[in-house]
Parts: sequence; structure tokens; C-alpha cells
Amino acid sequence: MNHNAKLNGAGDYSLPNIRLDLRPEGLPEELGYLFDLVTVDDGLDYIGHPDSVLLKNGDILTVYPSGHGKGAVRSRLSHDDGKSYTDSLKNQPASWQTSRETPTVYRLEFSDGTPDKLLLVSANPDWNDGLGSVGGFNFSLSDDEGEHWSEFELCFGKKDGYDYLPIVAMASLTRLKEGGRFVDKWMGFFHDRNFVNYKTILSFEGGKPVWSVPVPYFAEHREIEKAANMCEVEVIRSDCGKGDELCLIARSNDKNYNSLLSFSTDEGETWSAPVFAPSALNGERHKADYTSDGRLFITIRSIERSPEKLMKYAPDKAERGWFSEGWVAWVGRYEDLHGGEGQYRIKLAHVCTEEHLEPQEVAGDDTGYCGNVVLPDDTIVTSTYGAFGERNADSGLKTYVVSKRLRLADIDRLAEWEKLN
Repeated sequence: MNHNAKLNGAGDYSLPNIRLDLRPEGLPEELGYLFDLVTVDDGLDYIGHPDSVLLKNGDILTVYPSGHGKGAVRSRLSHDDGKSYTDSLKNQPASWQTSRETPTVYRLEFSDGTPDKLLLVSANPDWNDGLGSVGGFNFSLSDDEGEHWSEFELCFGKKDGYDYLPIVAMASLTRLKEGGRFVDKWMGFFHDRNFVNYKTILSFEGGKPVWSVPVPYFAEHREIEKAANMCEVEVIRSDCGKGDELCLIARSNDKNYNSLLSFSTDEGETWSAPVFAPSALNGERHKADYTSDGRLFITIRSIERSPEKLMKYAPDKAERGWFSEGWVAWVGRYEDLHGGEGQYRIKLAHVCTEEHLEPQEVAGDDTGYCGNVVLPDDTIVTSTYGAFGERNADSGLKTYVVSKRLRLADIDRLAEWEKLN
């Protein structure tokens, strides 16, 4: 990669920008739900960073920390396809109260007939808050669709002689193939404060979970990994999750670089030289899901680096070189990750700041970590955190977790309606 390439990928995008933050007049009634927001949890002044998993009974489980990136794990369940969130898990482990990072949650499906398991992971970074860190990461498992969970089990902690201080574990968890067939192994990614990105492989021996010792997986491209402060990597498998190629999409925390794309055809053993993501896909904490028509729905925290857009919408941020449009989704196909731009950008809702309370181009950037599920009827339920207008006791903006429902078929209809109106 040419690190001196003009603006390191910065630019604008040309694909349609669908705005779900401002309901237009005359909108067909059946599309009105696209503009609705549902509160998941506003029980504290600040709640952040959700993740979600779809349960076999159709419920949606959403988990998140009681603060900015850390704090006791909280949970909410939706029993009506994301239209409301009414209760929490009844049997949360006591050890979840000690969580020191953003929890992530995944479903594990087995090829040997073992019933599915749910996996929740929480890392142990050092926040430099005087509390130190035990190091490594914690995980819990559920064998009964979230009714009961094991207490946190620590992996690769300081007490066992390791010096890992993970951040966002696991940013992604990818089921692996051997000989072209899926096996019961999963590749998890996390990073550390030096922006070294690690992988660890989860497998089961005699029914017990075993994690391999984490190793750097991007060392061949360390120069750009370090320069861009690459982190929070999502992995997408080609062919609607059945193919033999993996695509890595990484946050560039330095923000002087666009997000990075890299590809693997050997199940993550090696990765191609990274390229810059198109500006339509530039952002942080990418979370990707397929719908049944083969399209990808990827949520991000938008990072806009176009010099022209900066001068037009946020000249006060021109010196730092970026602003955010807030909670955004990209819609396209896997093939678009090889040099395409995609089909749509969707502004899912307006994230407020005191300076930008009403829907507009510039939005709050404390948002965008999402829990996404796709229901059997192709309804996407996406949840995030941010300031959406509620105030706390001292009149400051409250940061809380919200959810939105949408179907891409209805986004198509909205796009056509907007063309005619």
C-alpha cells in the first residue's frame, strides 16, 4: 500500500444516501415504520456499545456495558421482533458485574450434532483508571438459549503468565473450514493498545471450550496496521457466508486513513496487502449481515474525510480532518468489496450533540457499535447507542441504547418513492 496516496483514501461517495432521520411529507403509510426508533434501555445517564443475537424462539437478546465501553453487563430481551424490549435475562451470572469491556455475543453452531451454544466474551484491558487489569479475556457459555450462563472464565490472564490486554474481544468470530467443509472451530479477533491485532481459535475438546494462544495475524502488514491504528476488525465470508474467501474490514483509529480491506483464501492464515475502503464504507466498528437476496447490510460509526464535505458541513473540524454523520449503514454485495461502491448509504437516525440537535449532515460520533440480527422474514433489527434527545437530571443529553427495524425491500421502495417526489 502506498501510504502517501492522496489523502489515504479520503473522498466523497456517489451512491444514494437514504435518510431515515427525517420523515418526509407525503410518505406512504407502509414505509412509516422505517423512521421509528425503539428505546432498548435508557435506565442510566450513559449506556453504550450493544451487541445482539437472535434466539431460536424468535426473541432478540441484546447485551451492553453500564457505561462507555466498560461496566457491568446489562441485557434486554425483545419478544416481538424488536418492536419493544421489556425484560432482562433472569439468570445473569454474578461475574458479569465485573465486566471491564464491551461484551460481544455469538451463536455457535456445530457439525457433530451438538446443540447450539451462545458465547459472550468480555476483554480485560487496562483503562489506566487505577484499577489495573487481570489481563486476557473472560467468556461465558449458554447451552439453553440464554436461560442460564456459566460464570466468566478467564483466558490468558496475568496469573497464568500472559501479558495480553485485549480490547473489544471478540470484534469478530468466524467459523472456519477445513478441506472446504465447515468444522467446529471459530477464529476470534481482538487488538491491544499498540494496535497489534490478534487471533485465537476456539474449539471444543471433550465438550470443553479451548482457546488457542493468541497470535498476531497481520504482522506481514505491520507498517500500515500501526500507521492506521487498525482495530475492531469485522470478517465477512463470501457467497452469503458459505464461500471460501474472507474479507477483513478494519477501523482506522488514526482517522488519517480510510478503513482497510484485506482478503484471505486460506481461512485467515494469510491476508492480502490491505487497500482503502471506499468512502461510502469508511467508518468504525463495522458489523455485517447478509439478507436472503444476497445483499450485505453493514452498520458503522460514520467517519467522513472528504475535504469538500468538511468545508461545506463542518469547517470547524477541517483542521482535525474528519466529522461524523453518526449511525450509518452501507448496503451492497460482497463483490462490491472488491473495488465497488455499493448500492446505498443509510443514515439510520440522527445522533444528537448540543450543537446539532436537529437532523442534519453532521451528527454525534459517540455511536455506531451495533447489535444486528436478521429475522426469518428478512427484517433487520439493528441496535446502537447514542444521544437521541432524552435528557438526564442535570439537563445534559442522555446516552442510551435504541433499536430500529427495516427491510431492504422497503428501502428499495423508499428510494424509488424519493426519485418520484
